[in-house]
Formats: sequence, C-alpha cells, structure tokens
Amino acid sequence: MGLFKKNPFGHILFLKRWLIRIAGMLTHQRYKGFNTLEIEGSQIIRDLPENNVLFVSNHQTYFADVVAMFHVFNASLKGRDDSIKNLGYLWNPKLNIYYVAAKETMKKSLLTKILAYAGSISIERTWRADGQEVNRQVKFSDISNIGKALNDGWVITFPQGTTTPWKPLRKGTAHIIKKYKPVVVPVVIDGFRRSFDKKGLRVKKKGILQSMHIKEPLEIDYDNESIEAILEKLEYAIEQHPSFLKVIPQAELLAYEEENQKRRYSYKGKIDG
Repeated sequence: MGLFKKNPFGHILFLKRWLIRIAGMLTHQRYKGFNTLEIEGSQIIRDLPENNVLFVSNHQTYFADVVAMFHVFNASLKGRDDSIKNLGYLWNPKLNIYYVAAKETMKKSLLTKILAYAGSISIERTWRADGQEVNRQVKFSDISNIGKALNDGWVITFPQGTTTPWKPLRKGTAHIIKKYKPVVVPVVIDGFRRSFDKKGLRVKKKGILQSMHIKEPLEIDYDNESIEAILEKLEYAIEQHPSFLKVIPQAELLAYEEENQKRRYSYKGKIDG
C-alpha cells in the first residue's frame, strides 16, 4: 500500500489507520476496565462479505456506541470470540468501516473532526438542526455518499436519528436498503446511556455492564417489501418496536424519561446561555 493511498472520500489510509489505533488505545479501558462490555455474535462479523454491509443499531450516545463497534468488529475479525482483550487487533484495523453521523455534530470541535476522519459519513439531518425542529429535503449527495461507502466496505447507521429510545425509525434507512441492497445486520446495545454522558466522551459512571448483541443478517425482499414493512422489521430487530414497551418495567421507563428530561434542560441551558 502506498503511503498516501486514499479511500473513496479522499482520506489518507495511513493517517486513518493511526487515528484508529490511537483512538482505540485511548478508549479501550472504557469497555474493558472502567466498565465491562458483554459481546455476542463475533462469528457473524467474521462471516460477512468485505463490502455492502449495513449495520443498523439502536443509539444511546453520540460516539461511545460507534467506538465500541470499531473495537468489537476489529477484534472479531482478528479471531477474538466475543471479547476485545489484547489490543493487538488494532495494529491492522479494517479501514473501510464507516458510520453515518449528523454533519453539524462532526464539525463542532477538533476532536469531532478527527473522529469524522476516522470514518464518518456526515449528512444533513432533514428533521433537526442546531437543536431546532426543521423540515428540509434529503440531499441526494448524502444518499450517494452512503452508497459509495457501502460499495467500499461496511456502514454503521442509527436509523432512529436520536439517542432517545423507542422513537420511530427514519424512512431514509429503508430507502437506502431498497436502493443498494446491502446485507443488513442488526445490532442491539445497552448500558452505554448509563456509562457515558450524552456525547459518549466522558465516563459518567463506572462498573456498568454494557452489552452488544450482533444478530444474524435480516432476510429482506429488496424489490417487493414496502418501506413500511422494512422499517417494522428493523424496529423488531433492534428491539425498538413500540411493543417492547409493554415488557419493560415501569421503573426503568421512568428512569429513562427522567434522564431525557435532564438532558433537555442541560441542552436548553447551553443554548440560552
């Protein structure tokens, strides 16, 4: 590989490799020290094709979720069975893993710009901007970039578009699935909301059991299933269908809502200030 070889987005792979190595070393203790990450499904990762794979997941923090996936996916590819022990898997990471993120989030600081270089496909959200509700058209360049990333490798997306649980999935994910026909792999995570702040950069509480369950790829009839049918299938797969609310203890629901209210007030205070 040439020293200045680039990926389809113009990112230098040599630099991206070192960013992933350094970020991995700095964050490893968040999942294998301060807290414990329980993993299920490593073999599924090893059985996937090299490209055109779309991971769909529920969302709990801006960055801790996707960083954990970079750890788990690379550790699995290097033969770890449901474990991220021994950081050697970071020496030669998979460089064609991308994740979908809001453009406004990835431009906010030097740190987020570095994280973006490591694999972000930055898109303009059609429903929210700068903390305000908006209603704007999907940019075709955003869809095209996701297709470009799928053609090159794997893409991680959070179809709810928010860290608030049990919100409806955005139709854009189903449109992408019908258009590009990727292998769709559901991922269910838990514990990150309790471990980290909303951004996923600061450890909020130690000793939390985090979990990541990688499920078998979904069976999808790309040509004949409707957008609504695909969305419902995704909701069940990532355990965010409204029916799941019926089996969640009321105390847990109240705790979620209380935490969401705190986040709203905290965010509003930053805007007003």
